[in-house]
Amino acid sequence: MAPTYAFTFTEEHEALRSTLRRFLRDKAPREAVRRSMDSEAGHDPRLRRQMSDQLGLHGLALPQEYGGFGGGPVELGIVLEELGRVLLPSPYFATVALAGQALAASGDDAAKARWLPAIAEGSLTGTLALAEEAASWRVEDVAAEAVPGDAGGWRVSGTKMFVIDGHSADLILVAARADTGPGLFAVDGAATGVTRTRLETLDPTRRLARVDLAGAAALRIGPEGDATGYLRTVLDLAAVALAAEQVGGAQACLDAAVEYAKVRVQFGRPIGSFQAIKHKCADMLLKVEAARSAVYHALAVAARRPSEPPVPAVPAVNERADELPVSAALAAAYCADAFTHAAKENLQIHGGIGYTWEHDAHLYLKRAKSSEQLFGSPGTHRGRLADLVGISVPMATKG
Repeated sequence: MAPTYAFTFTEEHEALRSTLRRFLRDKAPREAVRRSMDSEAGHDPRLRRQMSDQLGLHGLALPQEYGGFGGGPVELGIVLEELGRVLLPSPYFATVALAGQALAASGDDAAKARWLPAIAEGSLTGTLALAEEAASWRVEDVAAEAVPGDAGGWRVSGTKMFVIDGHSADLILVAARADTGPGLFAVDGAATGVTRTRLETLDPTRRLARVDLAGAAALRIGPEGDATGYLRTVLDLAAVALAAEQVGGAQACLDAAVEYAKVRVQFGRPIGSFQAIKHKCADMLLKVEAARSAVYHALAVAARRPSEPPVPAVPAVNERADELPVSAALAAAYCADAFTHAAKENLQIHGGIGYTWEHDAHLYLKRAKSSEQLFGSPGTHRGRLADLVGISVPMATKG
């Protein structure tokens, strides 16, 4: 019989959540978010420094020996959920959830010592570059090339697409293929041979870039040889982090819809008293709570130390399926769908005002639809989940 597993947040976790929520309410109201997304930098540098200096958020989930506070995916998930609630334009996700987690999971002590302290103190921004022009996030589809360079270094060539904050990141971790297989390579964002182009995208609160590399100098990160397993772990951690952010956005949509339904009067009654609106809100609540359960389980799995007993995979159909890929695929697929559903229903309940530029409802829908495609579509994750647990699924349903 598979062991049972219960996950609850500690008092420290709840204190972190409430402190961050108050901070964002004061420092990142709607007007500030809109100013940040319209600015040249795409975020508020002063707010980023406050997040690092006053709250220690950049080092929260990083090891203590590299300047962090010794937390992990659970603590990071709390932060991302709260940032997702307000759609905060910030390089935090790319720097900490992508580059920081990739370095922390690399097993490369030299790389961790070189870059993690600067990430932890908030002085270095980073990102992860995987997808290419075919828009595939599969490790097997990586086509960028890495060849040995001078003094034990490497040279990386290729084009990377949809790189989060890739237009401004100080450090770019590039997935590229060497003679022995795919690996991860650290490239200075300002290095010779690196050309960065900001993309025009649907979501104005998150900036994406195209990164062209022409023999850019690089250092290898993580395992030597074929690092496919490591890169898949990096992607699983990224997918879980994004799912946590999506749950925060979905909850914000639910809260906004319920509040509006209480105050909007039609035919002499609040619209929340009508059965159709009640059903919409109830369905939103069900999806948001289910998504929250999925991502909290995935965060707990990601945080498990090797010495701890295994956490049962969800669904526990195939006991041989590794826990993190299964939990990550489930959370990624469900949370993306839940966020998009909540954002659409929020627009429907608000009616015409929700479609205006002055209202925030459209910003949540744009974030939801854009995030759906990062690290693989919901259909891709469902297909992967089916493969992992041994379920035969027609190819038409995997896309």
